[in-house]
Amino acid sequence: MTQTAKRMGQPEFIAMIAMLFATIAFSIDSMLPALPTIAAELSPLAPNNAQLILTSFVLGMGLGTFFAGPLSDSFGRRPVIVFGAVLYCAAAFAAYIAPTLETMLLARVVQGLGAAAPRVVSLALVRDLYKGRDMARVVSFAMMIFTLVPAIAPLAATGIIAAFGWRSIFLAFVIFSVISLTWLMLRQPETLTPENRRPFRAAPLWAALREVLSHRTIAISIGVQTLIFGALFGTLSSAQPIFEVPFGRGPEFPLWFALIAVCAGFASPLNAVLVGRLGMRYLITRTLIGQIVLSGSLVALTLTGALPTPLVFPAFVMWMIGVFAMAGLTLGNLNALALEPVGHIAGMAASVTGAIATILAVALAVPLGLAFDGTILPLITGVAVMAAIALALMLSMPKDKS
Repeated sequence: MTQTAKRMGQPEFIAMIAMLFATIAFSIDSMLPALPTIAAELSPLAPNNAQLILTSFVLGMGLGTFFAGPLSDSFGRRPVIVFGAVLYCAAAFAAYIAPTLETMLLARVVQGLGAAAPRVVSLALVRDLYKGRDMARVVSFAMMIFTLVPAIAPLAATGIIAAFGWRSIFLAFVIFSVISLTWLMLRQPETLTPENRRPFRAAPLWAALREVLSHRTIAISIGVQTLIFGALFGTLSSAQPIFEVPFGRGPEFPLWFALIAVCAGFASPLNAVLVGRLGMRYLITRTLIGQIVLSGSLVALTLTGALPTPLVFPAFVMWMIGVFAMAGLTLGNLNALALEPVGHIAGMAASVTGAIATILAVALAVPLGLAFDGTILPLITGVAVMAAIALALMLSMPKDKS
């Protein structure tokens, strides 16, 4: 570790990184309990369109990811996070007062642009201080804390909606961002020294982009991340409607979602323990095999009607735990694999991998979410296919010691 990082111990550093990561989860998961009300008020003729509240934010985040990393490589990590937080808060307030769904979706795209800074630059910040399996371990521990946010966010949002109305969720986003930004500014020194910064010009940026994309390992990592994010975002988009329509458990959704998030949250600490022993590739491939077996089995049981009706809902809950656990056992490792060969341009590498994977994942998640037909079949079939393609990509990745 560098001298500038010694002011903050590793446990506090991990907790702060987890909170920066959690900006994304809080901005997405807090909206889930509000979807029925948003659909009724802003899109009564096409209620499925309310899901776009989630994917529009993710799209903006993906677009912003292209710029956040390169800017942080030029101007430092902290200034870019500050700018992103200000943009995020301004867009959250715009969404709070938005009169139509279209206006709100535009505000959510801009909010996602701002959220890209803490998402990407925090990864580059970790890469400044750690590398290889150590980086994967730190990210895994951060994600372990991060998983508490998906568990708490829908419950907290339900309380906010009951007390102040669903629009007040956007004000909660502002408060959350201000707290995390204050923590960063008070406790975390800049990790990118001036002599290691790269000019923000087209030529060096293009050179760095070509270098990142020239690595086959990075390209495959992007493809696998795309498929896993697509499965995750598609599941998030469809979760509340599935609980509401086929299972009639809409009011209970925040509690079930909390249980799912807590159970799946054990995947990240498990990854942190195992990654040093087994390696990143091994864990990713075995996790994908497990997801293929889980999703494929549920598809077969659903199509044949072999699963007794009382067991369908518990089986779906277990399946959702498996999808979220898949993210905890793979995404941190995939990020570490992608950034390891290009530590000297960590910001650009984090930007390219995150941006491409996120934008392409939205292209997969939107039709998957809108395919909801009152049953679980479109979702679980789509996730099974994505996991199978991701496994094929991983098996084609060049081998090395990681």
